[in-house]
This record gives sequence, C-alpha cells and structure tokens, in this order.
Amino acid sequence: MASLAIGLVYDLLGTLPAAAGAPADADAEYEPESTIEVLEAAIAALGHRPVRIGSPHALLAVLGKGDAPRVDVALNLAEGYGSRNREAWAPVLLEMAGVPCLGSDALTLSVTLDKAWARTLVAEAGVPVPAGAVAASEAEAETLELPVPYPLFVKPRWEGTSKGIAPSSRVNDRAGLVREVARVVRDYGQPALVEAFLEGPEYTVSVIGNDPPRALPVLQRALEVESRIGLHALEPHPAPAGGWRHCLPGTLAPKLEADLSRLALAAWRALECRDFARADFRLDAEGRAFFLEMNPLPTFARDGSFGILAELEGRRIEDLLAEVIAGGLVRVALG
Repeated sequence: MASLAIGLVYDLLGTLPAAAGAPADADAEYEPESTIEVLEAAIAALGHRPVRIGSPHALLAVLGKGDAPRVDVALNLAEGYGSRNREAWAPVLLEMAGVPCLGSDALTLSVTLDKAWARTLVAEAGVPVPAGAVAASEAEAETLELPVPYPLFVKPRWEGTSKGIAPSSRVNDRAGLVREVARVVRDYGQPALVEAFLEGPEYTVSVIGNDPPRALPVLQRALEVESRIGLHALEPHPAPAGGWRHCLPGTLAPKLEADLSRLALAAWRALECRDFARADFRLDAEGRAFFLEMNPLPTFARDGSFGILAELEGRRIEDLLAEVIAGGLVRVALG
C-alpha cells in the first residue's frame, strides 16, 4: 500500500482564545502536545506520513485561500468551542474540501455532544438512560417537574470531559437544583441536563472498528468517597483537607462486562459512530446499567482510556492507535 499523508486536526491546551467570564475548565477537552506526538508515532508505524493541520480555524484559513489541505485523509480530534456544533467544525470543512475524515461525521459529533438528544436516540434503541429533564433557566428550575426524587445530578447539556461538573453538581433539594442550573446557564451559556443521581459504580467502554465494531475491555472509574461523583471530574477543583479520597465500589463480573459491552455497541449503532468512541455507564443501587454519554472524540493521551487499555494488553499505546487508524483507513477505502 502506498504511503499516505494523514492530516491531524486538533486543539492544543493553552490555545483557546481568552474570553471574559469563561469558566476555568473552558479548554478541558483540548489536548497536550504529547497526544499529537503519540498519534504521529502511530501513523508513522503504519508507514504513513503525519501532517499537522492544526485547529479548525487553521484549516479554515487554508481553505479560505482557495487551497486544499495537502493530505490524503485527515484524523479529527478538534473540539472547537462555544456551541453544540463545535465538534463538527473540522469534519464539515474537510467534507467541503473533499478530504476523507477518520472518526465520526459532523452530525454524529453534534448529536452526541448534545446529551439530551443522545439520550433520546439511545433510549429508542433499547439502552436504559437515567430519568432526566432539561432546564434552560433559573426560573425553569424553580418549577421543573422532577424526574425522580432527590438526589439529582446537574450538568451542562452539551459539554464533555466533565466540563461544568463540580462538587456541587449533586443536589439534594430544590434550592440546590436552582443554584446549579443557574450556574450552568451563567457559566456555560447553555441549558442544564438534570438526571437521577445513580449511586452505583461507573464504567467506561471504548469501541473501535466498523464492520463490525468491537468493544474493548471495560474499565471502572474511581468515585469520590463522600459524594460518589467521578473522581476525574472533581480533581481539577480545590480539594478538601486531606485531599480527595476515592473508591472503586464495583465488581466487574463477566456478565456485567458482557452487558456493558452490548449496551455500548447498541448506543454506538444508534448514534452512528465510526472508527472510535467511548461510552460511559453507571449502575443504580440495584446494579442496573444506565447510559450516561457517548464520546466520539475520546482523548488519545497516554494517561487516558486508550493508554490504560494498551498497558493492560501489554502493548504500546502507539500500536493500539495504529490499529484504530488502520481500521478507519479501511472504512474510507484507503487501507
């Protein structure tokens, strides 16, 4: 197979334009330089040539000059900023330029980012979702018909990587609900998703490939001991005296892992994901699994899920990502 030029479209930490009133975690989904280097190594391991395109705005600047990116195919991991369509910026531009794109397309990226819409689609596919409702203002929160009794969990409707989740996101009364909805609307400029707070363990399932897609081994996420909020969401916040304490309350029995893998694949198909994604689930007090979100732009950082999975399999992350990229190239008829 001939060597390909594979473009990388991404947003780097520290490059988000400064904006008055922006929350501290505004660029939480952006990648460090080391992630781009890992992907470059994975592409080189396949015998192809990585080409750094940069951010969607850099891609737009090239197209605005009437040029096309000098690549055969592109791998998108750019998050954008400011709207529920932000993750779709790069795939739309690449589509307009006639450049095949690895990863999910623009529509899937926008729908999965909007957690309320994603819930509806996966529920229709038979995947359980927590009881929930949307509140777009403090006034709506004051009169919101509660989906279930407290405690409830409040998060931005279209963010990822735990953006907008704080120690106060778990609420136990109407006053807390109103306060948290107001914070999300004020700080993130979007409605809040209000869901039942599930007391059980949390798991994440990475899915790769296309024909058919394949669920990788299930990983359990650490929870903070007192609040039972995911530790990964709380670590950026000021810790209490003694630091954040964590627990892993779940036991990943074979049947549970099989069920989670089956549900992840069902959600993947319902959302029409491609090449790679990560689905998050949480169990209720009775041990039933519920879909939380699908992330079709998961991090490829060494300390992320793919890095952990590679280590568990006794291989380098570059080799696992090379497998993922090779699968995407087959889908676009370049592999």
